[in-house]
Formats: sequence, structure tokens, C-alpha cells
Amino acid sequence: MNIKGKIAVITGASSGLGAAIARALVAKECRVYGLARNTEKLEQIKNEIGENFIPVVIDIANKDLLDTWIQKTFHEDHLPDILINNAGAGYFTKIDALTFDRWHEMINTNLNGTFYCTSLLVPFMKKNKNTCHILNIGSILGKTTRAEGAAYSATKYAIQGFSESLFKELRSYKIKVTCVNPGSIDTHFFQESGIHAHSNMLQPYDIAIVITQLIETPDNLLVDEITLRPLQAQAPMQ
Repeated sequence: MNIKGKIAVITGASSGLGAAIARALVAKECRVYGLARNTEKLEQIKNEIGENFIPVVIDIANKDLLDTWIQKTFHEDHLPDILINNAGAGYFTKIDALTFDRWHEMINTNLNGTFYCTSLLVPFMKKNKNTCHILNIGSILGKTTRAEGAAYSATKYAIQGFSESLFKELRSYKIKVTCVNPGSIDTHFFQESGIHAHSNMLQPYDIAIVITQLIETPDNLLVDEITLRPLQAQAPMQ
């Protein structure tokens, strides 16, 4: 796909990997709708990268608000080409210490939000005469596990299955589906769980470049799954 002039929707676009992907796509002259709940951070990104980044302040777990926005935004002459389901919540603790609220937050963001965005945007992608691409951001913890990560892994294993089934369903409509499984990323994602980011973790913009390259693959070439790991995973010596 030639990204120039394409229309993308990115969830969780206000920080971390989502913001990095938005920057990478806008640099390729893609028009990006960046979805997140943080108005200030979205506006800051727009000020940094320009008018091709359109902030959309929304909670993707609210299917009614999401449906209203999608129906108002897209139509026969304005169809999405790219969907990146990036928004995610993750908490790591003993199963009997994980609160129900945090469990539901992970389910609502990682699963329900991904399902809502995909199911509501796919009808528009099916109308698109060009090849489209859905990229679901999974995790290495959707392929393996760690102690005190049962709930998070459950959501990311689900994303793995969701993606594999979806690519088989949508390939005949010229819609690619890729599940991207990164290892730990140098962001504040794990901060509340006492896991400190460091420079040997994967860097958000490096992953964004890989995602951009996946989107730019030839139309009849599909990478349905990719796992990304740091070469040196341990924190650097002080």
C-alpha cells in the first residue's frame, strides 16, 4: 500500500506506541484520526505533527459514542484504509489482589474496544475498492505468560485468536489483518505495576517504523502475525 493520502484510525493515540505510529504515518502524508480520552495530549500531538492528525476525544469502550462518531465521519467518498487497534490497559498482580474494576478495564479496552472499532469500521472498508489493513497490537504475553499476568495474558491471547480468525474472514474483501506482538516497550505502560521502563526495551518509534513497513507491503502479500523482541532485554548497566 502506498500510504500517501490514505486514511487511518489509531486507538490509544495520545501517548506511547499509538502516538509514535501516528507520527510515522503522518510523516508519510497519511491522514490520521487519533482516538484517545486525553484531550490535552491529543492536541499537543496535533500541534507537533500538523493538520493531518485529527484528534478524536473518545472512549472506545463506549460503543454508542464510537458508533455515532464513525457514522458521522465516514461515507462513500471518505472511507478508512487503515485501522490500528492499539489502545490497551494492563495491570500485573496476584490474581486474588487484582480488583474487579481493573479486570473490567482490561476487558473493556483490550477486547471490547478492539471489537467495537473493528466491527463498526469493517463495513466501510468493504466498500473501499483499494486494499485495506487492520493491525491489532497484541503482546508477547499473548504467546507466552508470566506470573501475576493471568488477566492481561487472557486479553492478549484473545487478540491473537481474534486476529487469526479475522484475517481468514476478511482476506477475500482485500482487507489484510496483522497481529503485532511486541515485547516490553519503553513507555509508562507498566509503571503502576512496579515495572520500570529502560532503554533496552523496544522503542516506540522503532516499532512504528516496522508497522509502517507492514502497511507498505505489496497488496497481495500478507504478514498475518509478527513478534518483536529486544535483542538485549535486561536493563543497561549503570
